[in-house]
Amino acid sequence: MTLIRVPKTWEIPEREVTPAKIFFNRRRLIKTLMGASIGATIMPILGCQKSEETDKKLEETLKLPKIDSVKSNPNFAKVDRPITDEILAGKYNNFYEFGGTKSIWQGAQALPTEDWKVEVSGLVKNPRTYDIDDLRKKFPLEERVYRFRCVEAWSMVLPWVGFPMRELIAAVEPTSQAKFVRFTSYYDPKVTYGPLLSFMEKLPWPYTEGLRIEEMANELAFFAVGIYGHLLPKQHGAPMRAVLPWKYGFKGAKSIVKVEFVDKQPATYWNTLVPSEYDFEANVNPTKPHPRWSQATEKFISKGPDLSWEKIPTLPYNGYGEYVANLYKV
Repeated sequence: MTLIRVPKTWEIPEREVTPAKIFFNRRRLIKTLMGASIGATIMPILGCQKSEETDKKLEETLKLPKIDSVKSNPNFAKVDRPITDEILAGKYNNFYEFGGTKSIWQGAQALPTEDWKVEVSGLVKNPRTYDIDDLRKKFPLEERVYRFRCVEAWSMVLPWVGFPMRELIAAVEPTSQAKFVRFTSYYDPKVTYGPLLSFMEKLPWPYTEGLRIEEMANELAFFAVGIYGHLLPKQHGAPMRAVLPWKYGFKGAKSIVKVEFVDKQPATYWNTLVPSEYDFEANVNPTKPHPRWSQATEKFISKGPDLSWEKIPTLPYNGYGEYVANLYKV
């Protein structure tokens, strides 16, 4: 196993600087950001040493109610890599509504998850608004261990708890006109303040993502309501998020409040913001580099506390080609 040296917080790679084309006023941007990243590549994971108090706060965010009577799906019980340490997974996240760094777990605790509703609407025969507790009860929950591959070339293995998206499709019965589905994440500018207050009005909020109906109906497509055997922490996208293991992680909309079936390809957050870097399909493809870095390898994050990570080859469709390759033209 090759160990990669973790850079210090002040060692910022040049490729982490936000490209000018993303925003409308570069000089204002530079003055505001002072070199901050918009999610370009690997940022230091541990950064400055955390105080014991901060570490305890992190652990508290992960101490959520267990989800009882959940069986592991035998088809997705394990992969050829170890499951990532829960603490590491809990403190290294992308959640752009709460900032552009990885250490957004503290800010994400402001997310209000009480009385959560998920509206399912659009071109369906049975539109409905679900209470999150209704969703957990209506659809049988299971655990699936999936690889997770970020577009920034780092990866994890995570044990999600949830239900297949195809179950929701069966419940609401999309019409023949429904060709796509759009996921909308929670947004309130007073809470989800994002990384750039002065540019909020120019970012395409709320965060949206989308799929073709055939992709949503695939066996792998999953709605997660838990992780590591308990309810989903806020930094992971509580109380419900999309998990699409053959696609880059930004396709997995967090904190979903609306699922809408539509007839045309919906606009999505990153594809709207930087279409040359983040396409709508966004399948993991080691032969197609990101404009600013290679996707041929990834840094696999497994365990701590010193955060050793292993550089490994990236697999087509993140290793799930047998399930999804038939959805796409070669």
